[in-house]
Amino acid sequence: MAFGIKKRDVKEWKRKIDRGEIAFLTHYWLDDRFPGCKTVTKVGCNDLEKLAAWGRKYGLMKEWIHHRKDGYSHFDLLGERQREVLQQEGLLEYIW
Repeated sequence: MAFGIKKRDVKEWKRKIDRGEIAFLTHYWLDDRFPGCKTVTKVGCNDLEKLAAWGRKYGLMKEWIHHRKDGYSHFDLLGERQREVLQQEGLLEYIW
């Protein structure tokens, strides 16, 4: 279940993806499959090769990309990997 996200943040994330940028969006999220995780960061790009190359830097496999028909395909980052990636990207404001 996703919550704590603003429409303007989603729109900005989509705009960046549409421009071919690597875009980050963090929101609160609860799922019994991932106990202890309270947030998820979605890292998207409309250029799937660019997204896969970005993910390789962090040990993410292209098979882990959530492919979406609407063009907003993305990786989901959770837990410690989420924290590590955001720190390495210098996106401390996304760590909650």
